[in-house]
Amino acid sequence: MTDNDAPPSPTTAVAPGAVCVLGLGLIGGSLLRMLSGTTEVFGWNRSAATVEAALADGYDVSADLPGTLRRASESDAVIVLATPVTTLSGLVAAIAEHAPDTLLTDVVSVKEPVARIVAAGHPSARYVGGHPMAGTSQSGWSATDPRLFRGAMWMVSTGDGTDAGDWLRVASIALAAGATVVPAADDAHDRAVAAISHLPHLMAATTAAVGAGESGLALRLAAGSFRDGTRVAGTAPALQRAMLEANDAALLNVLSEAIDRLTHIRDDLRDRGSVEILVDDGHRARLAYEAIASTTPEPITGVTIGTPGWQQELRRQAHAGKVWVG
Repeated sequence: MTDNDAPPSPTTAVAPGAVCVLGLGLIGGSLLRMLSGTTEVFGWNRSAATVEAALADGYDVSADLPGTLRRASESDAVIVLATPVTTLSGLVAAIAEHAPDTLLTDVVSVKEPVARIVAAGHPSARYVGGHPMAGTSQSGWSATDPRLFRGAMWMVSTGDGTDAGDWLRVASIALAAGATVVPAADDAHDRAVAAISHLPHLMAATTAAVGAGESGLALRLAAGSFRDGTRVAGTAPALQRAMLEANDAALLNVLSEAIDRLTHIRDDLRDRGSVEILVDDGHRARLAYEAIASTTPEPITGVTIGTPGWQQELRRQAHAGKVWVG
């Protein structure tokens, strides 16, 4: 094996290279803005109004999908899918036609459904999934913020068959955006986000609906707990549905657990006048979260990307709470 054939290692500097962002909403648009000036980055959006707004702000974007994809192919750009999961099939088909050899990633909040869409529409695709844990309740180009990913966790798919060079290049995009990389398998990711992201959307919707159903008095009195507990319910319903329904199997499991807990505490409140169990469990869980969130995560060490078992070792350390910092 020559030096040029050696597998990349954690100390190997990998630059993102050219990046093509398909979809210029909150996540895709923020990524385009963040990378602009640091690497070649260009984008596409279906909406002419969005393209005009981004062009007016000085960004390199187009509403011509075939032309954008041909440019991505010619420049060896990483294509980032940044549209709702319900729109991906058409984009993947276009990529298979116009840029079949390009590396694909995405920023969609579910991973197994996206992997299935890519496999069905472009079986030979080079694909490494991704999901930045960042966002707001706002959407569209006007909501974009180049600082959105600073300090965020960015999951990068790490299946057993993942190519080392492709993985490092996708991870480099996350690092260039200011995020920290969390390696994970697609199914483990989807189970995790069902619990810590998708269930909270449903709980926020429930809290908002119950509170608004009381009276104008209730909403006038609503303060911090209602505001904070319902924030994500302000996200556009179509975007919420696309996210939640795509992760239906994992969400059903955690929703069932939540319903069981609420049913038990309802019965305890009725029979014993107590909500102690759920409140204590929730308090302990919140303190555990705060303890983790307030500390600098320990970096993954001792892994040479490309050597046998590197994917499994990354996942093992990530499950212990460690992260990839490049």
